[in-house]
Amino acid sequence: MRIEFSHSAREDVHWDQPVLTIGSAQDNALVLAPHQASAHHLKLLSDRRGCRLEVLPGGSRIYVNARPVRERALLRPGDVLSVGDCRMLLKTDHSPAERPPLRVPESSRCPVALRAVAGPLSGRVFALREQLALGPGAAVPLDLPQGESAALRLFWRDGELRLCQERESARYPLRVNGVEAAEVALHPGDQLGLATHRFIVDAPGMPPEPEFIPPAPAVGALPEDSAGPRGEVWWLIVTAAVLALGIALVLLVRL
Repeated sequence: MRIEFSHSAREDVHWDQPVLTIGSAQDNALVLAPHQASAHHLKLLSDRRGCRLEVLPGGSRIYVNARPVRERALLRPGDVLSVGDCRMLLKTDHSPAERPPLRVPESSRCPVALRAVAGPLSGRVFALREQLALGPGAAVPLDLPQGESAALRLFWRDGELRLCQERESARYPLRVNGVEAAEVALHPGDQLGLATHRFIVDAPGMPPEPEFIPPAPAVGALPEDSAGPRGEVWWLIVTAAVLALGIALVLLVRL
């Protein structure tokens, strides 16, 4: 993961650790100016489940894609994180164009939708299955700041779901997972960003189902071979017998 500082000459920060602490104190992994963040403001955590943000005690409100976060939030590449007047764009290390192709046969093409997660269209879902069946594909028109307009066009080519931007705006480049892109093949879960618009690609049937291969049994191995030490059961029986004998003696003495 990389962190790009929007509207700043600061170089990108590469982040590959499980925890990234951010604040104005010098012991943070990422140090911001004192007027931007408190001494220990927040931390980013990454594991196999994804990336998440946690606001530390004493940290003021943080914004993710212009939405306030008070305690914690899930993050994905393409999100914009605002701390004070510092804006940080999360993006993948490599361009989406460098990924292995994900080709889907025409007979297996699934429904595709763009789900708006931030911006003026937040909450809307654009179902594109019928439009994608047409030759030129599906276009989603967008209003941009400063009175500009653009459109995202999705279409199938050589079995890949591809994206390009119509009526490109030099002021607001199209980004896929935080990386600028002119035309790129999409994968499910990609985040598309254009100005304040954020969309997630929903296409759950695109990835091929993983093939399950059961492990081969070991030659000559029996179930009882891996059931634990053979003496375990006898010790349990002996212990139970001793306890029963003790209880019987106690009852006999009382009588």
